[in-house]
Amino acid sequence: MESNIYGYVRVSTKEQNEDRQMIAPQEFPVLEKNIYMDKLSGKNFNRPQYKRLLRKLKPGDLLVVKSIDRLGRNYEEILLQWRMITKEKRVDVVVLDMPLLDTRKSGSDLTGTFVADLVLQILSYVAQTDRENIHQRQMEGIAAAKLRGVQFGRPRKAVPEQFWKLKEDWENKKIASREAARQLSIAQDTFLRWVHGQ
Repeated sequence: MESNIYGYVRVSTKEQNEDRQMIAPQEFPVLEKNIYMDKLSGKNFNRPQYKRLLRKLKPGDLLVVKSIDRLGRNYEEILLQWRMITKEKRVDVVVLDMPLLDTRKSGSDLTGTFVADLVLQILSYVAQTDRENIHQRQMEGIAAAKLRGVQFGRPRKAVPEQFWKLKEDWENKKIASREAARQLSIAQDTFLRWVHGQ
């Protein structure tokens, strides 16, 4: 059975440029038709192209990734996927920017396997910690911006002049909130939010 060389590329967002990521596996070389790419975050492995790639891999194949964080950023899942690929599917993995993570070299060498496993655990821990730190910095940045008065989300609609008359009618039970909202061309919950001064 002929073994194949596959590449996996993941870019975090739709805006991130994948060209840079495609260069490394192609230089390995991996045929372009054998490179699978997802444009999704690395928080889990629920990615369509990654799943297609897994179905394609067979014993003796080789999987090439640029760096371990392209595979994922969740510590437990990276380890689980690595073991599934290397132990269950018996596919070799090469991580281009970390030569120690090349299972072709550590196949029957116990020390090599131990070093690769140790490096993998450290790197996948670092990948997850990095993801958590990015999230933490985002939350701190948002909190600091709010303290400076930066508004997030859509700008609030200005309350039209006729609202006050409709509010009075609603309070006197002359009109339903749904009808008042319709007359103002707003959602019912917006009308009620304005009524309660929020």
